[in-house]
Amino acid sequence: MTADRQQDAEVTAAPLRRFSALLRAREISLVVILLVVLLGTAAINPRFLGAGSLRDLLLNVSIISLVVVGQTVVLLMKHVDLSVGSVVGLSAFLTGSLFIAMPGLPVPLAMLFGLVLGASLGAINGLLVAYGRVPALVATLGTLYVFRGLTYAVVHGGQINAGNLPPAFLSFATGSLLGLPNLVLLVLVVMTLFGLYLKSYRGGREYYAVGSNSEAAVLAGIRVSRRTMTGFALSGAIAGLAGVLYLARYGTVDASAGSGLELQVIAAAVVGGVSINGGVGTLLGAGVGALLLGTMGSALVTLRAPAFYQQAIQGALLLLAISIDIVVARRTARQLQQRSRG
Repeated sequence: MTADRQQDAEVTAAPLRRFSALLRAREISLVVILLVVLLGTAAINPRFLGAGSLRDLLLNVSIISLVVVGQTVVLLMKHVDLSVGSVVGLSAFLTGSLFIAMPGLPVPLAMLFGLVLGASLGAINGLLVAYGRVPALVATLGTLYVFRGLTYAVVHGGQINAGNLPPAFLSFATGSLLGLPNLVLLVLVVMTLFGLYLKSYRGGREYYAVGSNSEAAVLAGIRVSRRTMTGFALSGAIAGLAGVLYLARYGTVDASAGSGLELQVIAAAVVGGVSINGGVGTLLGAGVGALLLGTMGSALVTLRAPAFYQQAIQGALLLLAISIDIVVARRTARQLQQRSRG
């Protein structure tokens, strides 16, 4: 009897293994597309692969890649966080205001401020979704406007300029270590740590379990509401940190800082293989998706293509990725159903 159950389990798991293999192949295909875009653009304009151009590309993608980390956690739970762009903008402006009030504020404390502020805003989303039972799309769409409105109220027509910020803070974003910008290195560290957490630790695996089947997760002893709350708080905290780094990167922020960022982040994660149906995806794929979209945008600018082409390509890739997810999910479910009947 035990042998039969083990055999049934192995047969049932076969489609899931094929699904995982397909996702890995998708990540590889994204890398191939990325190389084609890089080399193709460089063939037309060799300066595209120059040291300065690559540095600017990595710096521009780094903020989006960082916010993708938190968005991936939320998407894995079969939710979405539309408020991240507003959190980035509010965090950036309030951090700049803090530097004006306290010119000698250490950079690590400024980052801690962004983390705490973002986590607090993310916790509001978590409360609405986990305990208020408000659909994440509705809850975070509402907080997107609330947080943005709060930013406009705080900014009140003003802006933060580089002259208002301490040189040590600005040099953090422009400085480099081992040939890589500090900002890029920090993002790589965060993505690596969260990648290991999601893959190798129980807390990280629970996000996958919640997104795959929340009812089964409850039966398995997972506190789904608490996990959902934590996921949104993490997304907010990372967006808050990204706001601080946004300020360091650009030096000048106003009430529109971070506007539209949420759509770029969701597109990058989904194109990178993070399923909108929850429970599937990796940070590696999401990071490659962010790099691919950023590279395409830079390539179009280099080739002097109209700006709307970038949005059209992002939209097309997003639709393609969603279509692939839906087709593969249905096929996998059908195979599992057939196996269980057999």
